[in-house]
Amino acid sequence: MIRSVRSLTLLGATGSIGKSTLDVVARHPDRFRIHALTAHRNSERLISLCLRIAPRFAVVEGGDAAREVQRVFRAEGCRTEVLEGLQGLLQVATDPESDTVVAGIVGGAGLLPTLAAVQAGKRVLLANKEPLVMAGSLFMDAVRENGAELLPLDSEHNAVFQCLPGNFSRDGLTELGVRRILLTASGGPFRDLPVETLSAVTPDQACAHPNWSMGRKISVDSATMMNKGLELIEACRLFGLPGSRVEVVVHPQSVIHSMVEYVDGSVLAQLGNPDMRTPIAHALDYPARIESGVEPLDLFRVGRLDFQAADQDRFPCLRLAYEALAEGGGACIALNAANEVAVDAFLQGRLGFTDIAGLIADTVEGFGACPVSSVDDVLLADREARRLAGSLLDALVGGHA
Repeated sequence: MIRSVRSLTLLGATGSIGKSTLDVVARHPDRFRIHALTAHRNSERLISLCLRIAPRFAVVEGGDAAREVQRVFRAEGCRTEVLEGLQGLLQVATDPESDTVVAGIVGGAGLLPTLAAVQAGKRVLLANKEPLVMAGSLFMDAVRENGAELLPLDSEHNAVFQCLPGNFSRDGLTELGVRRILLTASGGPFRDLPVETLSAVTPDQACAHPNWSMGRKISVDSATMMNKGLELIEACRLFGLPGSRVEVVVHPQSVIHSMVEYVDGSVLAQLGNPDMRTPIAHALDYPARIESGVEPLDLFRVGRLDFQAADQDRFPCLRLAYEALAEGGGACIALNAANEVAVDAFLQGRLGFTDIAGLIADTVEGFGACPVSSVDDVLLADREARRLAGSLLDALVGGHA
């Protein structure tokens, strides 16, 4: 049997998801080829990748960055065509020459190109939480209406996916006997620190995750557990369950990546070393299984598996996510937008670690009710929430000056 070669567009090629995806792909040159790579600001890394891989397209932020990429390509004889900005992202996300899109762009910037890939009926490997957090049912409706295939790359959602029957649909988990989903969380680097010491946490400390290698924004989200809050919202929308049937469980070893509990008392779990190449390999060639480069799990070396309840007093961002999910409308959009503003300010040294949750809470409360019935509504709400969060941040920083 001759296998068809999958043609991949990698949105966010220079981040941690991009790095892991390219590592898996390089192990299987007979199964995958890279059609397009994109980056936001890291044009130097994008240039290096393109000179090695020679994709058909490279997308970079416009202006000086694009001109520099084009200059290097001409000098090196690289025939990769350079596209710019959002229009470039939309072009490669919908290009008929590519059948699979890996959505690895961090933050709300990933919404439009990921949605465009869905509307083009692609196989979409979703590592970006924000499309489901921000657009929710609009995004899932587009998946169904356009015949797209949506496969989760987040280790937790991919684990849930692997623990569900092969014939599941997001509207029928109850009929299949699913009682609840258990999302595991490492607890980040501060799960055991005294709460009163968290106000002194630095960006470098917050980015030093004990188990996973991730980008700085996602590492901070893990430290505050907002990452788990966003994953909670994503899980509810991906699998069609209310928040009351998705529980977060702190599991420090990060060996069990999530669990599904059934009404007969069975609990199915997916285990593996904490390495994103496992869920990426699973989704890249699904339903086939391919080698990922991940070291086999040695349970004897692990020795023990611990679990504890998620403390929402220690991690108020998780509580805020549950509340935003229950409120619906624009609350989840405001939650995500305010978190991006707050985390960026923290990484710049403008905001304290324990002030992140407060800024998010004030933004969501001040944003109020907001009906969302179209993508334009989502984008407008996102802009307004960011504006509000920025104003609240300026007032807070000014008050501390």
